[in-house]
Amino acid sequence: MAILSPRSLALSLPRLSPRSSPPLRKPSVSLTDLSAPSLPRRLPLAVRRAASANPSPLAAADASTWEVLGGVSVLAASTGEPVLFKDLWDQNEGVAVVALLRQFGCICCWELASVLKDSMPRFDSAGIKLIAVGVGTPDRARILAERLPFPLDCLYADPDRKAYEVLGLYYGLGRTFFNPASAKVFSRWDSIKKAGKNYTIAATPDDKASVLQQGGMLVFRGKQLLYARKDEGTGDHAPLDEIFDICCRVPVA
Repeated sequence: MAILSPRSLALSLPRLSPRSSPPLRKPSVSLTDLSAPSLPRRLPLAVRRAASANPSPLAAADASTWEVLGGVSVLAASTGEPVLFKDLWDQNEGVAVVALLRQFGCICCWELASVLKDSMPRFDSAGIKLIAVGVGTPDRARILAERLPFPLDCLYADPDRKAYEVLGLYYGLGRTFFNPASAKVFSRWDSIKKAGKNYTIAATPDDKASVLQQGGMLVFRGKQLLYARKDEGTGDHAPLDEIFDICCRVPVA
């Protein structure tokens, strides 16, 4: 059994220097509008519906999000085979929650995956498809899936961080280690300890610069983006009650 302490959060991520961070390509589409000072970082469905009815930069960003993300391929954790995002759920009326984990060796991501797994009955009963994507290779994804455990058919690997880059999710030393939003992990310490019972750092990607990547959460109905949230720092996950609130307002075909 892994013994966790506050210090182990930092130890679960290799020490890095700013020089080890590779340059990133400019994102094809950014979710910056969703965290701009003039707009709340988490937008209710009613606001998004209004944006769709009255074209605006936000509505345009929603449309372009699907255009760039749909063509991104990830690797199925179960087989290692590539699959396009656009093939992961019904593109007409299907509702999907896309959880972008940081990386498979992050203890906070094990906690998020554990919470998502425990919520699977609610997702299934509401007809919602859960898709979890993490940074790393399929073999590292399988370590998480086997030891947590987590359903393999919902888990995908993005070793090159393609989805993260096109969405413009946060990346860097400051976001990973020093962002004030990360302090909220201490309020979930019991949940983290439970998720880390069988934790192993062996799930960390070989590309150690990948540990600087932050995640996020998206909700789609078909190709329509209903909700998008960028994690501000390590462990700053979207509240699931908020996700279910968005999903339950959407009639499922």
